[in-house]
Amino acid sequence: MSRATTTLTVRLSGALGDFVAENVGEQGAYENVSEYLRDLIRRDKERREAEAFERLKTELVHAFAAPEASYQPLTAADVIARNRA
Repeated sequence: MSRATTTLTVRLSGALGDFVAENVGEQGAYENVSEYLRDLIRRDKERREAEAFERLKTELVHAFAAPEASYQPLTAADVIARNRA
């Protein structure tokens, strides 16, 4: 499996630029801006995955609490389409 490398140019000024500068370098938690951005992106990805998992858990709790007579047959495609909405 190959992984693509994407180069981005991001311009930050004012408060955002200052905030990044505070978090990078000798006084910050990150060695460089790229490391900081990679960490932010990873955390955002993890947050989205956790939110999707919580939605699934909520749906399963409701499904298992519903009376069996209310069940409807669904295909995998139906479930996938519903979860993307």
